[in-house]
Amino acid sequence: QVQVVESGGGLVQAGGSLSLTCAASGSIFRSKTMGWYRQAPGKQRELVASISYGGRTTYADSVKGRFTISRDNGKKTVHLQMNSLKPEDTGVYYCNTDDLYYSWGQGTQVTVSS
Repeated sequence: QVQVVESGGGLVQAGGSLSLTCAASGSIFRSKTMGWYRQAPGKQRELVASISYGGRTTYADSVKGRFTISRDNGKKTVHLQMNSLKPEDTGVYYCNTDDLYYSWGQGTQVTVSS
């Protein structure tokens, strides 16, 4: 079964840090651009960061300079290091390919208190 499993979320105060991990399955992982998506309460899911197979990264303007995405192709994992967190970063974080190859996982909740 091809799937992704997200972990690492939690409750943190504004200005704090969290590190998220996505574990993916399937050989297709190594050829896909992977992304972290966020769904804030009452809002649509949005792409916040992506990384190509070769390591090229893109970030939403709202997280540039604060979030860092990385991947380990051997372990089939994708990481999101989140620093200087803000209350508006609150939401459920998911990982998937840029073309939504995987079924959505359960995500991991990130809550940033002010």
